[in-house]
Amino acid sequence: MSESRSERQGTRRCVSCGINISGTNAAKFKCPECGEQIYRCAKCRKQSNLYECPDCGFTGP
Repeated sequence: MSESRSERQGTRRCVSCGINISGTNAAKFKCPECGEQIYRCAKCRKQSNLYECPDCGFTGP
């Protein structure tokens, strides 16, 4: 299993708003397009904010 870009840098940030999600109720899932790990904070998930995969550019709700 490969590490995501954020994991290689040692930080986990919401891909939508950029906050540090360590210790929060964040979601971790794989990009539907390329399989890269994506993290989203609870607030962005609840508001259905758009996100973009940092590796392939896939955009989702």
